[in-house]
Amino acid sequence: MTAELEAEITAQADLVRKLKGDAKSTEEDKKSAIDKLLALKLSFKEQTGKDYAGTGGGGRQGGKDKKKEEKSAPKVEEKTDGKKQSKLGIEVKKDENYSEWYGQVITKAEMIEYYDVSGCYVLRPWSYAIWEGIQQWFDAGIKKLGVKNCYFPMFVSNAALEREKTHIADFAPEVAWVTRAGNSELAEPIAIRPTSETVMYPSYKKWVQSYRDLPIKLNQWCNVVRWEFKHPTPFLRTREFLWQEGHTAFANPKDAEEEVFQILDLYAGVYTDLLAIPVVKGRKSEKEKFAGGDFTTTVEAYVPVNGRGIQGATSHHLGQNFSKMFDIAFEDPSGNGQKVFAWQNSWGLSTRTIGAMVMIHADDNGLVLPPRVACIQAIVIPVGITAKTTEEQRKQINDQAEKVVAELIAGKIRAEADSRDNNTSGWKFNHWELKGVPVRIEVGPKDLEADQVTAVIRFDGKKRTIKRDQLVAELHKTLEEIHQAMYNKVLESRNAHMKVTTDFEEFKRLLDDKFVLLSPFCGEPACEEEIKKHSTRDDGDAGTALMGAKTLCIPLEQPKEALPEKCINPGCAHKSKAFALFGRSY
Repeated sequence: MTAELEAEITAQADLVRKLKGDAKSTEEDKKSAIDKLLALKLSFKEQTGKDYAGTGGGGRQGGKDKKKEEKSAPKVEEKTDGKKQSKLGIEVKKDENYSEWYGQVITKAEMIEYYDVSGCYVLRPWSYAIWEGIQQWFDAGIKKLGVKNCYFPMFVSNAALEREKTHIADFAPEVAWVTRAGNSELAEPIAIRPTSETVMYPSYKKWVQSYRDLPIKLNQWCNVVRWEFKHPTPFLRTREFLWQEGHTAFANPKDAEEEVFQILDLYAGVYTDLLAIPVVKGRKSEKEKFAGGDFTTTVEAYVPVNGRGIQGATSHHLGQNFSKMFDIAFEDPSGNGQKVFAWQNSWGLSTRTIGAMVMIHADDNGLVLPPRVACIQAIVIPVGITAKTTEEQRKQINDQAEKVVAELIAGKIRAEADSRDNNTSGWKFNHWELKGVPVRIEVGPKDLEADQVTAVIRFDGKKRTIKRDQLVAELHKTLEEIHQAMYNKVLESRNAHMKVTTDFEEFKRLLDDKFVLLSPFCGEPACEEEIKKHSTRDDGDAGTALMGAKTLCIPLEQPKEALPEKCINPGCAHKSKAFALFGRSY
């Protein structure tokens, strides 16, 4: 197996060298090949416990290359308990090389495996479990609102897409087309869904004949494909991603608009209640709203490391725009014989949530998982086993570790034991720290004597001893405390970098200082474009976001300050309508 992996690394390294020497190869292709090479080397290290040091293409060997590798290799660091332990993992600091840090975290924590189709990624069990936790929570919430799950095909006819040119215009450059089956050309190309309005609404037309057929409340958990030409980034900007998309239709606008905000509250709950991330709920500006909709609502999070906003999820009120297009109508129940078009909504949340969680919570040592979505909430590790430990003592310690796991599972805490004999305790500590498990529980000879365990918190590194008879209750309490502490840390950072400003020079200065800004705004798309243009920075350091500010949202909860008449744009002649939240964004 190792020999096969070495051969694969060598071949991939040859490809990297070839792409680097080929003037026609794109930066995207080079980055994808390099990322795959790094992932293969990581797999080699995981299998052998050693860095790859092959000849030629893959490994760096001898001379300057070897010195560079030794220099960048994980250092042996002094831990607070006085024991020296080697670090498995993250070789760059979050604040110094954010992009490289992010790539290392998601690969070394075993969240992502790179794939040979650029922009597509394998979600490994460690990340997919987070998505499952989000699915379960959100699915329960929408079912309380009467929403039912369904599934529609992933293929869309060209005729269906053409029916709604305005709506699909935003996606048109990213639509992937199937043009062949085997050796035969298809009579008409078939698109892979970028979103499902045009897939689902022809069926809605068939199902709605009377107002009694409404409301229709359907949701599907599925994948979509948008062939991004920008730099793909796992979880954040991928060519295929998982999401849920809800599509509902109502007999009156009041019920439809009410649902928009019910769904928005659930989206906010995904971030605050599961991921320990504060969000701002608001409406998108006219420029940023969903094409073809009446209005779009959103939840927006703040990423402290670079001061950017990130859109968390959106809930759209489509009005009657799509129902008129697809003839989703019923006879007016008042009996006047008039046709009435349904009022519709659509709403979606994707695996981008996982990327936001990584960016916001992870640190220089790897992932920091919020307890409520962690696949393993407590990892139990036998400690104090040395060469002098007898087989009977070893068995006693391992048995106690398994008993602790059984108690935790019975108490509805997700727990596992790491009793592998081929790794040291220090290796295990670093491994599970890298993977972000919220609590590490150590069981050793001294703990057995005192009838206790030692708990180490991933979030802040603090240790505490817990009596065995109080273990389940104390750990439940600890997990809740961790969630709240993680949330509060991000909230404090965001609030310290959110300010009301009416001066455009201050606006630009604070934007470069990683702020998001509440400023008066007229709402005009042309004005927003001007604000973005004049706040673009051309002289930033490498890795700094240079794009200008855009509206993240118009917050539903407006600042207490009186709204000035003048828009933040100095050249704008329109009156401001509300405070908008501006920032650089993903």
